[in-house]
Amino acid sequence: MNSEYSYTTQYTLDKSHFSECFDESVIIDTSIRAYRKAIIFTLIGVLLLLTGINAYASWFLIALGVLEALNIRYKKPWWLLRQMMSKAANNEVTLTIDTKGISNDSFYVKGTILWQDIVSIKETEQGFLLNQSKTVSYLSKRSLDDEAIAFVVSKSSREA
Repeated sequence: MNSEYSYTTQYTLDKSHFSECFDESVIIDTSIRAYRKAIIFTLIGVLLLLTGINAYASWFLIALGVLEALNIRYKKPWWLLRQMMSKAANNEVTLTIDTKGISNDSFYVKGTILWQDIVSIKETEQGFLLNQSKTVSYLSKRSLDDEAIAFVVSKSSREA
């Protein structure tokens, strides 16, 4: 590869892009442990309701428990709805991959991930998970050409 490699492309933050990001980066836990907080809120609400201390607080905690359970059950649709309601939805993003890092630039968001800040890169079926010290970002292969994919793969092999 050229030492001064640079690749620039544009894509739209549409529902299919957000859906791919969710599918590739989120691990959905539907075990009973995932519902622990919902169960605790509901139980405390029912106990408060039985004691008669404060009916409003009791029903609030029960409703909070139900809302939390629905949040776990319908995590992807809820997340997609929030993303599609955001200002960034349906806007063009300019993605630049070069020897310094990965930059994205849109009307609302400008960001850069430097290669030195990336702890590890995990290739998924449709993209790359870029692990930094405290966060994980997703880079879709959908808008990348073969040379850009090979460049990111070469960066991931250097990290290993």
